[in-house]
Amino acid sequence: MVLIDDDALDELEREFVSRVRGKVLEIGAGEGENFGAFHPDVEWVGLEPDAKRRAELATRAREWKHSAAPLDARAESIPLPDHSIDAVVGTYVLCSVGDVDATLAELRRVLVPGGRIVLVDHVIAPPGTLKRLVQLVATPCSKRLCHGCHWDRDPEPALEAAGFVGSDIRRLRVRSMPFGPVPMLLFDGRAPLDAG
Repeated sequence: MVLIDDDALDELEREFVSRVRGKVLEIGAGEGENFGAFHPDVEWVGLEPDAKRRAELATRAREWKHSAAPLDARAESIPLPDHSIDAVVGTYVLCSVGDVDATLAELRRVLVPGGRIVLVDHVIAPPGTLKRLVQLVATPCSKRLCHGCHWDRDPEPALEAAGFVGSDIRRLRVRSMPFGPVPMLLFDGRAPLDAG
């Protein structure tokens, strides 16, 4: 796996997010950190369950000329019609959802057949590494203190099981101290062409 720094990761995240077009659902949109990366023609729909973050997100969305108010919902239960979204973006979200499989089923439901999915997340380190041990020990605390964040997940198998097909999948390591690099997954793929 390639080793990069935070600046290089930021550039890659922006590149991946900039690929989406049409009506785009951003899950776990936080306070709008990705607005500068979206193509100007994107029709943005944001989803953020945290009230404080959602209020800041609404303000930033207006600043970026997005008219839709952010949705107060979790990714496991998206209040949008079937096949109503062209693309989904999620950065550092699958680590914090309550149920990865239910979230992916919802994303598949709201995406048009063949719709794009772009995800960026930290993942669990390989077995036998100090980083993995640290992640396993830290997860019970991080779940409570960091918006549900699980350091011990790897969503790629669940993405495949849900039928998503990756066209650009990158596994990287990002420099971090003191316990070694953080493994990352950048996933750009498509929902199945069938409406299933």
